[in-house]
Amino acid sequence: MAAEHTEMAAPVPSGSRTITEQIPASSSGGDSSSSQVSNTGRGNFPLEGVKVLDLTRIVAGPYCTMVLADLGAEVYKIERPFHGDESRKWGPPFLKDSEDSVYFMASNRNKKSVCVDLKKGREVIYDLARKCDVLVENYIPGKLDQMGLGYEDLAKIAPSLIYCSITGYGPVGPYKSKPGYDVIAASIGGLLHITGSEDGPPAKVGVAITDIATGLYAHGAILAALLQRHRTNRGQKIDVNLLSTQVACLINVASNYLNANKEAKRWGTAHESIVPYEAFPTSNGHITIGCGSNAQFEALCTYLQIPEVANDERFRTNQTRVAHRQELITILAPIIAQKSSPEWMTIFADAPFPVGPINSMAEVFQDPHIRAIELVKSLDHPTAGEVKVVGPPVVYSEAANRARTAPPLLGQHTEQVLRDLLQYSDDKIVGLRKTEAIQ
Repeated sequence: MAAEHTEMAAPVPSGSRTITEQIPASSSGGDSSSSQVSNTGRGNFPLEGVKVLDLTRIVAGPYCTMVLADLGAEVYKIERPFHGDESRKWGPPFLKDSEDSVYFMASNRNKKSVCVDLKKGREVIYDLARKCDVLVENYIPGKLDQMGLGYEDLAKIAPSLIYCSITGYGPVGPYKSKPGYDVIAASIGGLLHITGSEDGPPAKVGVAITDIATGLYAHGAILAALLQRHRTNRGQKIDVNLLSTQVACLINVASNYLNANKEAKRWGTAHESIVPYEAFPTSNGHITIGCGSNAQFEALCTYLQIPEVANDERFRTNQTRVAHRQELITILAPIIAQKSSPEWMTIFADAPFPVGPINSMAEVFQDPHIRAIELVKSLDHPTAGEVKVVGPPVVYSEAANRARTAPPLLGQHTEQVLRDLLQYSDDKIVGLRKTEAIQ
């Protein structure tokens, strides 16, 4: 403990912010009421006062900074003048009365868009770095170093800055200079090899799950670095990459290979080690049933009115059920196919085993539980009117965490941030516009 107290007394490096510096409560996403009470948790935002310089585009980086913004961080989304984040153009569909794609809406709420050319406006980035606690970027390793915006460059002018790089493959290794894309990292990292039907080709997961997992790893790493900086008053560089994240997410499949030399295969919706644990066709769709214990399997057999199956020597334990997988599924599947998914969900309403329908998007957002917890939020958009987003899935008892402002228009906050945060004069802002250093 004595060492920790010594660290907390460390001097603040010149030109640096400390996490304890205060900013007006109204600056958290531009919502003056957001620091008081949230409908997703009560109290102040945990990251209120933390400023994030966001140089990311597409999914992994923006998802990371959106999570930080939901928690109250002030996120300045730096975009290329007159172009912006590439995902703004990833449509159709597009927002009504807007050139922005609906795709862009998914990962960019609660942010301020500031258009700065990284070459012509490098000094603007320097000034922002001096004011910010965290910088997040997802350029190919070395690209920002060439522009004078690498970690070593910014550490000189802002020693307490936490600099998080999100890349495809990290700063070392033979792939370090390759661009990183979710599906490529998922391919190299084995996810596509284990995804898809048992007798079919490899399949891509329906969302960019490797990107999302990388963004979540990055957000957790940033929070840890902020906590450490609170003790040391020093910033640091964080490297997070898609491929390492994907391999780490192989969890038990990786452990099977590393420790038992067992190669993986595709199982469709089934589970390699638990039976039954998969999707079954119904008369109008599918439901997924899992039996993780013998008691749960016995209950399933009772609900299906086949109690004798639970006593069959082939199916009495999970080990024997795994050995006789196809024989058991051949018994269960025709029975389940006789009724609709809603009928089975009514029958299984009080079942002790996990069960759920495979829902379409319409069914997801009409689900009574999703509606009851008010997970979907409506936000006012400058041109499109009301837009809807899926709000934060985490609820705090003593803190706020919520969607407050719609994803910004391109360059919507450039002048506001340069004037209010950086104290730039009108003449300086006009000069930067003339050279197209900003938009």
